[in-house]
Amino acid sequence: MAKSLHAFSLVFALGLILGSMVIAQPLSRPPKIKTIIIDAGHGGTDPGARGEYSTEAQITLQIAQRLDTLLRNELTETRIVMTRNTDVYHSVTEKANFANRENGDLFVCVHVNAAPPKKTVTGYKSVPYYKGKGSKRKKYYRKVPIYATSPNPAHGTSTYVWAADRSDEKAKGIIEDERYESSAEVMDIPDVNSPEAMIKARLWSQKFFKNSVKLASMIEDEFVAVGRKSAGVLQRNHMGIWVLQATNMPAVLIETGFITDKDEEAYLNSESGQIELTRSIANAVLKYKAMVDGK
Repeated sequence: MAKSLHAFSLVFALGLILGSMVIAQPLSRPPKIKTIIIDAGHGGTDPGARGEYSTEAQITLQIAQRLDTLLRNELTETRIVMTRNTDVYHSVTEKANFANRENGDLFVCVHVNAAPPKKTVTGYKSVPYYKGKGSKRKKYYRKVPIYATSPNPAHGTSTYVWAADRSDEKAKGIIEDERYESSAEVMDIPDVNSPEAMIKARLWSQKFFKNSVKLASMIEDEFVAVGRKSAGVLQRNHMGIWVLQATNMPAVLIETGFITDKDEEAYLNSESGQIELTRSIANAVLKYKAMVDGK
């Protein structure tokens, strides 16, 4: 009888221990990021920025397709959706609406940067002009500068988020004489003091802004880790990048390099360069997803 009671006690104690272990196991939570939208900037009738032999639309599609393949292989339970898979044009409004309809939880837009040629004064020339009429008409000369242009040496990466919570005076964005977007990607935004803009600003700052900045920072950190020059995370709202301000999810726009720089254009078109860029973006997305999903 004593042996039976002892055996029962052992079994009961073991059951309590195992039960407590089962209870202590954390319940698996459903992932918060279920759908990732990848947008290849420009396309079709909108080639975007141009280099010596390639266009932004061509490069962004190639990088986006590589990123699509990489994320599908590594996030098998996550839905990856491309806004375009061919050289076709969709307006930025269509892209944003598409991302919203697909219930995206993250919007990653791939772009290529460009910079206008540098102008330097090489001398001056005299140009005639006239004053007066008839017999009082006299000829004068004024000096005007002679300019020479050279390729802009700007290079490196940057990642944009929309600064919905900033006023025009406080907006920190691109320097217009060094970096620029095509008019097809950039659109005016509402008055920052309007009710519509204030509501959107609160929405962004509460739900999306911090996560957008976090992902953008992770992406730039990955670029720096492989030796890319980084301009960091940039914000703008004096002229809005539409796909950032109209998507109802955390959103980033990645400038992967300057197509107007000879070495950068070669890098952006090379297989090794595209693999390096894609791996860097994918690493950041994986880390971000793990952070958001709490894993």
